[in-house]
Amino acid sequence: MSSRMIGVDVGGTFTDVFVLNEAEGSATVAKVPTTRPDQSGGFLDGIGREVSDLSEIAVVVHGTTAGTNALLERKGAKTGVICTAGLRDVLEMRRRDRPRTWGLRGDFEPVVDRRDRLEVPERTLADGTIRTPVDLDAVRAAARQLQDQGCQSVAILFANSYANPANEAAAVAAVRAIWPNAHVSASSEILPEIREFERFSTTALNAYLQPEVSGYLGRLENALTSGGFDGEFMIVQSNGGVMAVDTACRLPVRTALSGPAAGVIAAGYIASSAGFDNIITGDMGGTSFDVSLIAEGQSMLSPQTSIDFGMVVRTPMIEITTIGAGGGSIAWVDKGGLLNIGPESAGSDPGPVAYGLGNDRPTVTDANVVLGRIDPENPIGGKLERLDVEAASKAIDTHVGKPLGLDTLQAAEAILRVANSRMAGAIRLVSIERGFDPKRFAFMPFGGGGALHAGAMLAEVGIARAIVPRYPGVTSAMGCVIADMRQDFVQTINALVANLDEAALGAFMQQHTDQGMEMLDAARTTFEARDISFELDMAYIGQTHTVSVPLTVQVDGTKVTPPTKAEIEAAFDTAYQATFGRLLKNGVRRILNLRSAVTGRRPKFDLETLAPTATEVATPKATRPVHFGDAWHDTAVYDRLILPVGTVIHGPAILEQPDTTVLIEPGLTGRVDRFGNTIIEPAEGI
Repeated sequence: MSSRMIGVDVGGTFTDVFVLNEAEGSATVAKVPTTRPDQSGGFLDGIGREVSDLSEIAVVVHGTTAGTNALLERKGAKTGVICTAGLRDVLEMRRRDRPRTWGLRGDFEPVVDRRDRLEVPERTLADGTIRTPVDLDAVRAAARQLQDQGCQSVAILFANSYANPANEAAAVAAVRAIWPNAHVSASSEILPEIREFERFSTTALNAYLQPEVSGYLGRLENALTSGGFDGEFMIVQSNGGVMAVDTACRLPVRTALSGPAAGVIAAGYIASSAGFDNIITGDMGGTSFDVSLIAEGQSMLSPQTSIDFGMVVRTPMIEITTIGAGGGSIAWVDKGGLLNIGPESAGSDPGPVAYGLGNDRPTVTDANVVLGRIDPENPIGGKLERLDVEAASKAIDTHVGKPLGLDTLQAAEAILRVANSRMAGAIRLVSIERGFDPKRFAFMPFGGGGALHAGAMLAEVGIARAIVPRYPGVTSAMGCVIADMRQDFVQTINALVANLDEAALGAFMQQHTDQGMEMLDAARTTFEARDISFELDMAYIGQTHTVSVPLTVQVDGTKVTPPTKAEIEAAFDTAYQATFGRLLKNGVRRILNLRSAVTGRRPKFDLETLAPTATEVATPKATRPVHFGDAWHDTAVYDRLILPVGTVIHGPAILEQPDTTVLIEPGLTGRVDRFGNTIIEPAEGI
């Protein structure tokens, strides 16, 4: 009986694997270098480190950066667009914004070249009336021309197709009949929502990613199957849920930021189990530092995200702020004599200078190595036997120390100070600047490097405490195992509440429910529960920005009873009052969109199974000098995974484990809770 569940998170530097053996109640982890350009090599290597027989695996869940990287590096497929006559340049004009505030020039190039954006005669009006039926001969001619021009995928983008998809559906059927592969994206299928640019952009980016992402996932699935795997293979979405592989191949745009989203899901579950409902997560990998906020146990979902300037994806995503301050981020001094960190990263190859693989520019990891915070004899990832401290010192001297007139240790401390300052800025952005008091939150650092900087974040931002999970280096991979299955739907209604067709609204709600339940039924996973939630985007007439209005809807089995107009008005008043503190007198209420989510709650494993079983008193395995501020401190080094529950360790101390290093700075105390997490607080608070 296969009982192993595996989560795999592919990051910019490392591929992380979390293996849960449900039968034994045990977990193991692995961390291997990410392989480029094809990430599937590291994926399979990581699983192979922990499981020799793939037939023992019940479920593999994958958090991937393949889609995000393809967008950021513009390495998607050559894509064509067939659009309504006159709308060829919507992708280029965007919202009349520009990359830089000042200056008359912008340098934005859409992912689809203008010669590959072809117009056809058709017109649907905003009320759904078809003024001009689509010319299918012109559509077929455009599709053949795009094939001749070398396009691998195509997006069909018709005006107002959210109001009536008939023209677009006819064109899609005609194109799919002659297109040589399955990579045909239709805007009414991907995002039946008002606002042309956002719909066009999301659909075009979906088409741009389809060949890349579906090819990658296909290779993974084939390799797993040929190795004897007969379980379920699922992909994490950017909304924090998981989806089947065939859905991911059809809707790859929903995988953008999927790896970081899995980390936030795991962090939320770990923190709430440990009694913390308000946390700020800090995922520090080799390339970036990703920050997210969870308030009252709920992660923040953003309806729209810009992956890079002009690359707008309108699909629900967990709000994650990313800065280029990972362990591999390069430290450099600019022409004005200012020390900078990132955004350029040394990645996994060649990696930090201390890796000895050819890089000669210092990174944040090199500063931690030189200051004694990382053990050069036991680098994470298992690829190297030791780290080259001398080379790291020399690089810091050459590139930072000499230009700034600092000795090696001062320069290394300066690198960490700037990196910590940038990380603290990202935390303030998601907390203080949005009205959340960091004193009410715990900081959860994870990723390979996060736990080295926990103390600095408490000092810089004023967060009360940090909670370091049992396996911080593979938290995103653990999140893959924890995440629920979820499908989001949207449909533009665009009606005044007074004129609302309740039956039509109910029909859309039922359609979303049926489609979501079909997806759950098709999955081979068992669900503890199935949840259906609905909300409306609403505003007063004359307003551009909407508020999200959650609806309490009766669902009998899978039969939905739509809310009445009076119930919708009352729900809007409650949401608007909570958001703005007042209602508009005589304001006319308008519904813009219906949003639905169908979630299958997957069984969670008990985190206490990860807790240490040792009972003997903790003793240091070594002592080594570590530099803090302007002095060396003799610092006790512990094997973290065998520290008994209840252990209290006073800083300075270092807790080591295969996937990360935890630093407890002078003046702080670390306590092991019943799940094996380490709670770091100021010493007087214990």
